[in-house]
Amino acid sequence: MTATASSQPRSAEPAAQPGPPHASGFWILTLGTLGVVYGDIGTSPLYALKESLAAAAAGGAVTREMVFGIVSLILWALIFIVTIKYVLFILRADNNGEGGTLTLMALAQRAMGHNVMVIALLGMIGAALFYGDAIITPAISVLSAVEGLTVASPAFEHYVLPLSIVILVGLFAVQSHGTARVAAWFGPITAVWFVLMALGGLIHIADDPSILAAISPTYGIVFLATHGTAGLFALGAVFLAVTGAEALYADMGHFGRRPIQTAWLGLVLPCLALNYIGQGALLLADPGKIENPFFLLYPDWALLPMVGMATVATIIASQAVITGAFSITQQAIQLGLLPRMEIRWTSETEKGQIYVPKINFLLLGAVLLLVVMFKSSSALAHAYGLAVTGTMVVTAIMAFFVVWRFWKWSLWTSVAVIAPFLVVDTIFLAANALKIPQGGWMPLLVGALLVLLMLTWRRGTRILFDKTRKADVPLLELISMLQKSQPHRVKGAAVFLTSDPEVAPAALLHNLKHNKILHERNVVLTVKTADAPRVADDERVRIEPLGDSFWRVTMTYGYMEAPNIPHGLAVLRKQGFKFDIMATSFFVSRRSIRPSVQGGMPFWQDKLFISLAKSASDATDFFQIPTGRVVEVGTQVTV
Repeated sequence: MTATASSQPRSAEPAAQPGPPHASGFWILTLGTLGVVYGDIGTSPLYALKESLAAAAAGGAVTREMVFGIVSLILWALIFIVTIKYVLFILRADNNGEGGTLTLMALAQRAMGHNVMVIALLGMIGAALFYGDAIITPAISVLSAVEGLTVASPAFEHYVLPLSIVILVGLFAVQSHGTARVAAWFGPITAVWFVLMALGGLIHIADDPSILAAISPTYGIVFLATHGTAGLFALGAVFLAVTGAEALYADMGHFGRRPIQTAWLGLVLPCLALNYIGQGALLLADPGKIENPFFLLYPDWALLPMVGMATVATIIASQAVITGAFSITQQAIQLGLLPRMEIRWTSETEKGQIYVPKINFLLLGAVLLLVVMFKSSSALAHAYGLAVTGTMVVTAIMAFFVVWRFWKWSLWTSVAVIAPFLVVDTIFLAANALKIPQGGWMPLLVGALLVLLMLTWRRGTRILFDKTRKADVPLLELISMLQKSQPHRVKGAAVFLTSDPEVAPAALLHNLKHNKILHERNVVLTVKTADAPRVADDERVRIEPLGDSFWRVTMTYGYMEAPNIPHGLAVLRKQGFKFDIMATSFFVSRRSIRPSVQGGMPFWQDKLFISLAKSASDATDFFQIPTGRVVEVGTQVTV
């Protein structure tokens, strides 16, 4: 059965963020954001400045002008993109407290309507590019941390690749056990990491205090104006400093807007700025340290401890991205963009702690392939920025539709606010596009394949729905026929799952045709997905009596919730509908799909859709129905 989307009441203003229950709870949440929200952007200093200056120098010597220009561009990227765009603006576009690409898509669809293809396509592109980011982040982060060993001794060079692979395999292997037990340490460890980064930068500002002038944007503008193509390549690398900014928005539901804003303005931004300024001062004093300016900020005795700390920080950053990939998969399934997959809950208390085995396995394979193919963080840096810049462009475009039609701003006000963000994001996207031949093709290839899969699944399920509907019997018409010619009745209740509550479920028709029986109580059940992330229990279930022992029930779940039919029926019992679940049979239609030459899609796409449908997890498991109570009825359909 396919979940369908339904509209919720429309609001003209962004939802208010609930305040923390008490001060200690607020500061615990703020500390928690450091590990989950800021883990990715917190590891960017390991490679961002080094790669930007390498691109600017283009094989030549690093000059003072380059150092001032790159440090200035990095600082202003952090101020404009992260602080102004995300922390102060995009975080206001929440859907009942939740954020992220697919949340923004749900808001835009609520405002523009579900049939506007461009909104759905933007959501698919944003989600697909996030998966590209989720593949690259663990690879580049762990590699860049382990590469710090070569600063201590060149003899470690041959151990970087195998050690990185061991760490990554271990990271993905523990996902099935959940991270609830260790996640409590993520925030404090990352807080120490930020403080150490700030100290490393602070003690080196004295090497050349003139670097403080780089806070002026004029140095960045002059650099871009005078360095031509090399300046654009450098700008693409500068974007590495803001990778992870999307996590601010995606993880808003876990922590809330205010803790995320407080952590950024109070700790993360100052620490990042001090570290980049310190790296700049170090290079002004000794340009030869360009090989690894981050680790060379620290004295020899602190080098190995910092490599260890960096490795832990990159593992935490990678964990946050992997968890994000699981969450976005769950949302995509609920929104009808991907087939059903097995989802396991790894914590009894944390609703966001989930594990998707299929995604975990695919991510691990892709990450290891990248590490073996690219072999170094510098080579991977070429592939990194494109996925993130693409996601940011998509976010800006969808934000326009939200502020214009959902927040009810005037067209020109919406354009005036969004256009500067979109222009800056597009410039960064163009700069990163120059790196397509060197590795930027990788996230584009991953994104294109995933968008193709999502489009195929969405289109195929719609064609399947339309084809089956032509042969279906209207439910009310069938009930009227049954009143005139009563079949044999058996005790108990039957629940028939269907995606269209207006027509008789195929399983019901087959039961009547072949078994020639009808239960005492018959429920036609449809599970829908709302535009909201979660739905309250008092709005979960709607029941409508249809006469002659038939009821039509609609269960609604948010796109961040797991459908649980027994739980929904328990809610129904509270509304006065009495039944015994152990005397209830659940009838599910299992379709056998065949390709058709005259289908609505090309033959190759039919085959792709059929393979996706076969890979979908069982409806019984997905809807958490007791396996001993399920009757499956097979039907054959062509697409």
